[in-house]
Amino acid sequence: MAIDYQRLKDWKIPVVELRYTQKDSMLYALGVGLGSDPVDTQQLRFVYEERLQALPTMGTVLGYPGFWLQDPATGVTWQQGLHGEQSIEIHEPLAPAGHVVGRTWVEEVVDKGASKGALVYQRRTLTDAASGRKLCTLVSSTFCRADGGFGGPPRAAPAPHAIPQREPDTSCDLPTLPQSALLYRINGDYAQLHVDPEVARSAGFDRPILHGLCTFGVAGHALLKGICAYEPARIRKMAARFSAPVYPGETIRTEIWRDLPGRASFRCRVTGRDIVVLNNGLLEYED
Repeated sequence: MAIDYQRLKDWKIPVVELRYTQKDSMLYALGVGLGSDPVDTQQLRFVYEERLQALPTMGTVLGYPGFWLQDPATGVTWQQGLHGEQSIEIHEPLAPAGHVVGRTWVEEVVDKGASKGALVYQRRTLTDAASGRKLCTLVSSTFCRADGGFGGPPRAAPAPHAIPQREPDTSCDLPTLPQSALLYRINGDYAQLHVDPEVARSAGFDRPILHGLCTFGVAGHALLKGICAYEPARIRKMAARFSAPVYPGETIRTEIWRDLPGRASFRCRVTGRDIVVLNNGLLEYED
């Protein structure tokens, strides 16, 4: 079954109401590598209940509606789908525990061509359940590698943020654990690509890969450390494009350029393979 443009645009994605606890905030932080140094008091603020704070990127796993593109009626060959891009705009810092509502809808579907795949753009708002205050806005794309040529209306994909053509101002190396994907998936993303070797092989990988949003969270940690002195309320927006998979256990180096007051560019590479895995990154923050 091929993608039907209007049916996918009109797809009703369930609203998700979620109560999360301090335990969930600590689990998310552990999943993206916080606490690797047990005497680093800056990292302990995100994994220890005393004066606990939530990581800014934790909004990516709250109010998540699940892997709904796996429904055969979407027309998407889900085994060939990859996370393409991700952004999070933070309107209000997340509390370490709370009650939130996530509303997700399909914003656009781009047909890149029969041999080039398709892009499905989703937008999600995360609001406080009691007050209705908007906490985060998230936009993501899924690159459907096998589903181009369905006849969607012509539309160019948005241009990515340009990385400066000079050496980075600073960099930050952060390790991932061999079991990082198994730990991270407990946050709610149970896609089989990240745990089942057979599914990973059918998608063209020799073993399960790390969740793109886990890589995104590792980059968020690096930016929080390298730019914002571990002060989460300073981060306003973070966006990036996924360019290659990470395998659990690899070390991720985040290269950072300070562009303007309150704005930085970044990209991530796996040091062992010297391959860029997250590109065209943009950070907006309180200077």
